[in-house]
Amino acid sequence: MKVVLLADVKGHGKKGELCNVSDGYARNFLFPKNLAVEADKAALSELKSREEAKAHHKQEEIDAAKATAALLNGKSVEIKAKAGQGGRLFGSVTSKEIAAEIKNSLGIEIDRKKMSVADIKNFGEYTADIKLYTGITAKVTVKVTE
Repeated sequence: MKVVLLADVKGHGKKGELCNVSDGYARNFLFPKNLAVEADKAALSELKSREEAKAHHKQEEIDAAKATAALLNGKSVEIKAKAGQGGRLFGSVTSKEIAAEIKNSLGIEIDRKKMSVADIKNFGEYTADIKLYTGITAKVTVKVTE
């Protein structure tokens, strides 16, 4: 019997999948516990519409990430920091500060956890990589001045 799973069932599949199980297993275990419904036309059309909606949302996220990457690529952000003797900074410039400056100057909110940058302890130019989505990254130049 073909069923559409309403929850994860160990050994058979994950929520929303179409799988083939024995009739007794479906009638005696899956249906009474509301773990699955029979795969009739209504259930299959609902499953298809869910999959299409999921694919549509994923494509929207990818498009938004590409648009953000196009806005960020090649841009530079200037951060002012205090320094001691020899041009070394007090502390370092963190990804939190870079994300805040990107939001202030470019108006784009970035999660600091998705940013990778080398330790910035001196003045100069550095490159920060921002991971916006799987396979989509943007590079921003960070200029640290006094």
